Amino acid sequence: MTSEPDRNPAPPGPGRDRDAARPGPGPDRDAAPPGPDRAAAPPDPSPDREAARRAVDRDPDREAARRAPDPDPDLARDAIEYCYEKGWTDGLPVVPASAELVDQFLAHTARDPNEVLWRMDHLGRECTVHTAAINAAMAGCLPEYFPIVLAAWDAVMRDRAAKGGGWQSTSGPAPLIVINGPIRAELGINCTGGIFAAGFRPNATIPRALGLMLRNAFGVVPHVFDQTTQGIPGRWAICFGENEEESPWEPLAVGTGLEDGVNAVSCTLTRTYEFVDNRHTQDPEQLLDDFADTLGRTGSLIFRGQSAGVVFCPEHAQMLADAGMSKGDVKDWFIEHVGQTEAALRRAGKDGVSASGPGARSASESERAPADTFTPYFSGRKDVPIIVAGARNAAISMVFRVFGEWSNSSVPIEYARAPAAAVKGG
Repeated sequence: MTSEPDRNPAPPGPGRDRDAARPGPGPDRDAAPPGPDRAAAPPDPSPDREAARRAVDRDPDREAARRAPDPDPDLARDAIEYCYEKGWTDGLPVVPASAELVDQFLAHTARDPNEVLWRMDHLGRECTVHTAAINAAMAGCLPEYFPIVLAAWDAVMRDRAAKGGGWQSTSGPAPLIVINGPIRAELGINCTGGIFAAGFRPNATIPRALGLMLRNAFGVVPHVFDQTTQGIPGRWAICFGENEEESPWEPLAVGTGLEDGVNAVSCTLTRTYEFVDNRHTQDPEQLLDDFADTLGRTGSLIFRGQSAGVVFCPEHAQMLADAGMSKGDVKDWFIEHVGQTEAALRRAGKDGVSASGPGARSASESERAPADTFTPYFSGRKDVPIIVAGARNAAISMVFRVFGEWSNSSVPIEYARAPAAAVKGG
């Protein structure tokens, strides 16, 4: 088996060649500790889940694996501990990635394994498609998820902040991954209840793959290149499908210019998340005022202009749509009403603008504008991404703040072959 050239001068990383894709001291397969093809966790005791897996997932390779003898959990633990020793994990156990497993991932994309996805010249490091496949496998993805991982990476790297060192920022920004199209149902991607919570394999493992890519290919590790002060809870776990079925508006990917029904990913770096729980009114103006209060708070303001969006639950979105508001109308309302008076900014010490850029700071007496002057936060619709997701069981939505500026674009998901049906939520 040929090896991919090692372009990165310094580990950590679970290998930048094929043989490093499986745990072991070198390319000799017999010398390698047992990988995930020979060791795994004990079988799921739930007969219902096993029945669902047999009924839904007909991939021949997995069928053959299930007919094999029960794996030895002690061997699995040894392989997992080997990955810990190598520094390849994010603190949680990873799936030891054998060469055979990584090849299954690569078979789902037409992209060259040696294609460089991104170089971080200031770190002297890069990530290839092959390295991404290793990390997606370790994250617990199924091979069918790999084209989504690649599309998510391509999408987030359209953001200027992601290209400019944002991954290492003291804010510890989190990628927000939103998936549109029929692929949501085909792969069991959660779009409704608990989109920001756990319990669904694609939702949990796809963003984790990006985190492992950053860690292992680029060395963005806490206390080293990662300079996060505190960070965002669930930084590498924010991924969901848009609830297109209950949304009154066009899908996010359609709003960015793609055709309806296209499988696509939108992704941007985010700084904060705050929910708006408003089941108290049926007046759309009052509802929007509540969102404006959360969007306009000064605590997260570091620039005089910013980008922030809303993940509306179906109830809130439908209330606004029933009042005759399109997604564009809602954005325009926010552009007009979200902001603060100079007096409020002054109380927070953020009523000035840095001489070296748009950063907020405390203004001197001579710089201060009249106290009642209103300063809007958003300059245009591109600053206010709107998504519909979650369950229709309570009027609770989520406000998120973009780290920098979203590219306002989506990336189609491209498969080398049609994905097999995957286990939903398991």
